[in-house]
This record gives sequence, structure tokens and C-alpha cells, in this order.
Amino acid sequence: MLREELGVEARLMKGRGGVFEVAVDERVVAKKSFDGFPTEDEIVRAVASALGTDQGTRR
Repeated sequence: MLREELGVEARLMKGRGGVFEVAVDERVVAKKSFDGFPTEDEIVRAVASALGTDQGTRR
């Protein structure tokens, strides 16, 4: 999803205790909350914003 939308590669890193975080340059931009997991669109928008691009909205 990130490759197709933004042209960036994602890397899965092992965590503990049900952690789900999306980070750009070690800064967390999206994560699991009490409401559940962020949607794919929310993740793409958060990464796009962190990268300073106006992309990240699916057409």
C-alpha cells in the first residue's frame, strides 16, 4: 500500500505486547489505539504528511 501510493518501502519490525506503530524516521505517525487499528488510508495519509507530500489520498 505505501509503495503503490507513495513509492516508499515499509519494514516490519518485531514488537511485544500487541504493539502496532508506524514510524517515519523513528517518529511514530500512526498506531493502534483503544479504538483499534488505523485504516490503510489513515496510515498512508500519516506517512505522506510526515514525508511532506500532498499524496496519500486514494483516487
